[in-house]
Amino acid sequence: MVKMPQEVRETLEKQWPHPLATASADGKPNVVYIGILNVLDDETLVLADNYFNKTAINLESNPWASIVCWTKEPKRSYQIKGRVSFCDEGEIFDDIVDTVYRRNPKIKVRRAAIMKIEEIYEASSGASAGERIA
Repeated sequence: MVKMPQEVRETLEKQWPHPLATASADGKPNVVYIGILNVLDDETLVLADNYFNKTAINLESNPWASIVCWTKEPKRSYQIKGRVSFCDEGEIFDDIVDTVYRRNPKIKVRRAAIMKIEEIYEASSGASAGERIA
């Protein structure tokens, strides 16, 4: 695992929604917008699995996922990569259910998707684009 730098966390927390990219076992890409994302700590993101279909199938056979975040002011962009596992009980699950309920009590959470951050890259344009920062 790597620790998310503060400027990455700030950028991630300013953005909504968050694009989440996965790939199937045979490498076919899939990107969806995630409306609910909690930063558990500097190494862990928690996503609400409300409507994962292809995304869930992909993550069960290939647990790697990527999220891109950006802000206009200050101009920053980062790509976060990690492995995702699921849980449907316990404190992490209860916390994401509470987050979803506060936004829309009609939405049911199937599982919490827990992303352990393993790599972070600079995604802004310029000479440092693509450089690993964590």
